[in-house]
Formats: sequence, structure tokens, C-alpha cells
Amino acid sequence: MPNNQMPALKKESMPKRKTNRKLITVLILLFIAILAAVFFRSPVSKISQIQIDGNVFTTKEEILAKSGLAVGNPFFGDNGTEVEKKLKENPAVSAATVDKQFPGTIVIHIKEYDAVAYELASDGQLHAILSSGVSVTLPESGMAVEKPILTHWKDDDPVKVELSKVLKEIPNELTTDISEIIPSPTPSFPDRIKLYTKSQFEVITSVSLLKDKVSYLNQVIETEEPGIITMLEADSYEPFNPAPPEEESAETGE
Repeated sequence: MPNNQMPALKKESMPKRKTNRKLITVLILLFIAILAAVFFRSPVSKISQIQIDGNVFTTKEEILAKSGLAVGNPFFGDNGTEVEKKLKENPAVSAATVDKQFPGTIVIHIKEYDAVAYELASDGQLHAILSSGVSVTLPESGMAVEKPILTHWKDDDPVKVELSKVLKEIPNELTTDISEIIPSPTPSFPDRIKLYTKSQFEVITSVSLLKDKVSYLNQVIETEEPGIITMLEADSYEPFNPAPPEEESAETGE
């Protein structure tokens, strides 16, 4: 009897498909590599502009030099966090943020320490004292001097640094009448200072007590005639021109 059974068909071999997939993968990777090479050589991958805002006491040139950024540098070549750390090394900068905006734009946001006082430098120029204690040159455009002026202070005086921190913590409305602050140390109070006000008062206190005593200062200024205010372990007030005793006034009247 003849065998009419159809012969079994041979299955296609799988290695051919695997080879095709490997070839496609290689081609895709090669294409990506070519695109990457073209991209990093093109102007699109470079820094085209750097914008800086928030700076008053630090110049754009100082910030750029400290950051290491420059137009034409690779856009992805610098780590933003590392740049921010470099910028915070500037004693006038309290915080910095680097914002990368593709394509090509980098925005640097600067936050500086507040100006709490001013001082006349040895060159005769007015400098700003920041809350960090550092002295910086005022910008050429100038600023309204609404803070106390420090005079006769040494550049490396640690008490001046502490004074700057204390002034930062005192509300502006409590220091607007203070025109000048000078050092006046004693053995008992090495951080003793003298303050002169626009309302013609002379004030003796210390840096460590100023924050707690300043409210008393303003009470006296608002209610009394110009005089000497002492705010140390105890508070006292003495007018420059005390009123004559009533008996002497009566005799003069006679």
C-alpha cells in the first residue's frame, strides 16, 4: 500500500532572526553615536548666554570668574551644584542657584548678605558692612545710606563681626535713629560700644546687650531731651542740660 503521508516541513532556523536583530541594534547604536557626536560639536550644545540677577555688592565679572562658566563652554560640562558651592565661597554671597535652560542659557540667581551698616575706609570711600561681617565696596551707582556708620574699627576686629550679626537681628525701625557706632572697650566690657543718634543722644552699651536693650533706647529717645543713655548691667539716663533745681529757679525769678 502506497504511503500518502505528506513529508514534514522543515522549520526555519532561528539564528538568522537573531543575526538581524543584532545588526539592527548595532545600527541604532551607531546612529545614536553619530547624532551625539554631531550634537556636541554643534553650537546648540554650547553655552550661548549667562544671565545673573540678585547681585548688588558683587560684580558680574567676579561671579563669572568664581563660577568658571563662560559663553562657548559645553552646556552640560559643568555640574550646577558644584558651581553653586564655588559661588558661596564669596563672603558676600549667602546663597546661589544655577538654573540651566536648554538650549544654551544659564541663569545664576545670587542672594547676598544684607547690609547692616556702613564704614569709611582708609581710602575715604564708603563701604557696606554685611551681616556676615565682611566689608564690601559700594556699587558705583551708590546706595541710600540708611544704616549706622561704623568708625574707628579695625578691619580684623572680631567684635565688629559680632556687631554686624546683632544689627541683622534688630528691626530697621529700631536702628534708623542710630547714626554712628564706635568701639569703646573696657576691661569689664571688652565689647563695649558708643552709639550716637540723629536725635543728639550719646549711648553707652555693649554688643552682647544691644539687642535686648535697644527697645529701652527708643523709649528714652521718644520721651526725653538729648542726653547720655547707659545700657549695661543697669539702664540710666542723664540729660546734657539738666533742669535747674526749683529753688534756684525761684531765686532767679526774684
